[in-house]
Amino acid sequence: MPNKLCARELGFVALNEAVRGMTGEIYIEECYGERYIGASATRKTIIINGTPGNALGAYLDGADIIVNGNAQDAVGDTMNDGRIIVHGSAGDALGYAMRGGVIYVRDNSGYRTGIHMKQYMDKRPVIVVGGSSGSFLGEYIAGGLIIALGIGGDGSAPVGRFTGTGMHGGEVFLRCSEKPDDLPEQVVCTKAAPGDMLRIERYVREFSAIFGFDADGLLRDGYYMLTPNASNPYKQLYTAN
Repeated sequence: MPNKLCARELGFVALNEAVRGMTGEIYIEECYGERYIGASATRKTIIINGTPGNALGAYLDGADIIVNGNAQDAVGDTMNDGRIIVHGSAGDALGYAMRGGVIYVRDNSGYRTGIHMKQYMDKRPVIVVGGSSGSFLGEYIAGGLIIALGIGGDGSAPVGRFTGTGMHGGEVFLRCSEKPDDLPEQVVCTKAAPGDMLRIERYVREFSAIFGFDADGLLRDGYYMLTPNASNPYKQLYTAN
């Protein structure tokens, strides 16, 4: 039998203590901003009906978290492994300092998505946003992969301003027909080639399977790819030469 909890009745402290002591599938009902759900969780599935508060899945280490609704700020903060699926939108600082695992957001994300993302060897974090993301997407990104699909948009870049500020590693793929504005000097923007698309196909297909989109249609469209300029001053500060 699955474990069932009522967030409204427990409050965030008792709720998180209960989640830590459970295994298997955990259903959380009536969630109205309770914080830190699933922090450091491993080997369990947490299904949330409602709107979890800040730092959902912080330090996540292998568990799956599914949100049937929106999520607030700092989803997946310093996440190490596992998967977070949001059937709605997410707030600011999605995937802050994320270093492994995958986050799928069906709709939009706020400012500073993917800030300080990083990777080490085969630990590569991934964020896929179905709609658009706010300004400063990929700020100071040092590794990993961000995909913004712009579903429902007008073909312009599905981002706000100053995308990739301080970028010194990783890749950002934007599904759009127009090059994004306000790119800083340390970002190189090119049309994604067929070989580049192979690196994102797996994640676009999984996103589509989860949320019911046409993967082939999404993959047929044009993408711009953002990578760090090898000569930019940030790279020599944060990566081995």
